[in-house]
Amino acid sequence: MSSFRSLIRLIIAILSFVALWACQAAKTQPVDFGVVKMQADAGWRVETPASGMRKAQFTLPRVSGDAEDADLVVFYFGADQGGTVEANLKRWYTQFAQPDSSVSSEKAKVSTDEVAGMNLTTVDLSGTYVAPVTPGASERHNKPDFRMLAAVLETSEGPYFFKLVGPEKTVANWAASFHAFMKSAKS
Repeated sequence: MSSFRSLIRLIIAILSFVALWACQAAKTQPVDFGVVKMQADAGWRVETPASGMRKAQFTLPRVSGDAEDADLVVFYFGADQGGTVEANLKRWYTQFAQPDSSVSSEKAKVSTDEVAGMNLTTVDLSGTYVAPVTPGASERHNKPDFRMLAAVLETSEGPYFFKLVGPEKTVANWAASFHAFMKSAKS
């Protein structure tokens, strides 16, 4: 009788594990960049990249009260291309102005980590989004209360650049899934 109960418990444990795995798998969608594979949140809408420099593009739906969605763009320029981590951080800082006129680099939260043997640098910055509307354009955005989560993932074939920008509340809503996306990287 006790071996029968043990068998039932084992079957229940296996079924619970399978159900949990299926629930987790349903919450993500695989993304294959060739040298790196990741798991994106299933709530992110996959978009057609707007240019050849973009490896992928997602729309992250807005939260109630925000006027627009957030956008996540993934760039890859090739091995030894796209600039250093520090150069990209400096460029990203210039894309935000602070309401108190302070320097954005002093407000940015930068962290480093290692994921599957790859260096990962992330930055979190809020303020008024003032990046050029298109690369090289003189016209700039003017979007107060925006937030950016950006990252550089250094792969064996060169860096990948991830940039999530949108209204502060919407980005806050998707922040945990952005970080999970970055941590899911496998080479």
